[in-house]
Amino acid sequence: MRAYIKLFFEVIPLLVFFLVNSYYGIYQATLYFMIASIFAIPVAWYIDKKIPWMPIVTGAFILFFGGLTLFFSDENFIKFKPTIINITFASILLIGLKYNKLFLRMAMSKAFKLKDETWKKLTLRWSCFFILLALVNEIVWRTQTTDFWVSFKVFGILPLTLIFAIFQLPLITKDTNIKQDKLDE
Repeated sequence: MRAYIKLFFEVIPLLVFFLVNSYYGIYQATLYFMIASIFAIPVAWYIDKKIPWMPIVTGAFILFFGGLTLFFSDENFIKFKPTIINITFASILLIGLKYNKLFLRMAMSKAFKLKDETWKKLTLRWSCFFILLALVNEIVWRTQTTDFWVSFKVFGILPLTLIFAIFQLPLITKDTNIKQDKLDE
């Protein structure tokens, strides 16, 4: 249940962004996105009783690019943010993979107990997915209207991410089942 509540509070800033953009435009939406992101961090901490690294990292990007958007009155900064975040995440995962530091395992080891080989496959898959999201974001924000981009950011990227995560379940459950079979022996 905690995971669902935490996800809900991570999605709220996106919904605020979408709703405010619908009524007041991208600059007001960016301001409220920044505020909602700041409030989401202590809520995530309260729920998990630990430092919420992902919301903090994402929040820092939102504050930085949102601040640039508002300071320069240039919406391209906030549109470019998902590209930078996704490339950053992919780079961190790939650099970790190169040096045999499985950051995905570090982040998710409490949820899944998997073999290193499975963690490496998941790391590579997620890295490729983040790169794909960066490319898709670039295409959408450079070829579509701001309103379309905002809608895509909220109602496109999140569902794509959830679908991608679901498609990783066979790999995860296969490894989990193998470990369970060994425990049963």
